[in-house]
Amino acid sequence: MQVGVLAVQGAFLEHRIMLETLGISNVEVRLPKQLEDLDGLIIPGGESTTIGKLCVDYNLLEPLRAFGRKKAVWGTCAGAIFLSKQAHRDQPLLGLMDTEIDRNAFGRQVDSFEVDLLVDDLENQDQPFRAVFIRAPLISSTGSTVRTLARIDPYQNRPGGIVAARQDKLLATVFHPELTNDTRFHQYFIRMIEETNL
Repeated sequence: MQVGVLAVQGAFLEHRIMLETLGISNVEVRLPKQLEDLDGLIIPGGESTTIGKLCVDYNLLEPLRAFGRKKAVWGTCAGAIFLSKQAHRDQPLLGLMDTEIDRNAFGRQVDSFEVDLLVDDLENQDQPFRAVFIRAPLISSTGSTVRTLARIDPYQNRPGGIVAARQDKLLATVFHPELTNDTRFHQYFIRMIEETNL
């Protein structure tokens, strides 16, 4: 198995380290030809507008869309925005996942936080996943083919809503599993890749 990590901007190195911890071969993706022979792709957190503009500059937008129609793709934080159909801002989006995103729903960098989530489908799902939210978006609505995997409850001035979702071979998390020592989300994505490639 070979997994790509989009490496035009953002926290791609942390995802590579997680994959290597699991013994999964992985490569950085910056050009369309680097998508060839990949079994799945992770789009990391970062700045979604910048990621989108760089993908346009590198002629990656259409190749990424074509890849995501056939293979498993996971977007974290900014990557979840980039995967979505609607982000309420004029920016390049892949439009692959039937989700609507509220950017920076939890506030600025200083409003970052961690919280324990119960996540459907993860191994040991009764064991909470410690989720790291950094200037995070929120999935405000989904289409009928999108399944919610985790939600967060409102707390003080913090909104509640969907924070992890899956649509067939597409996965979106608005938090950063790569910034923890818990590999369960990466293991889950590997299983998605295996299911997609059966």
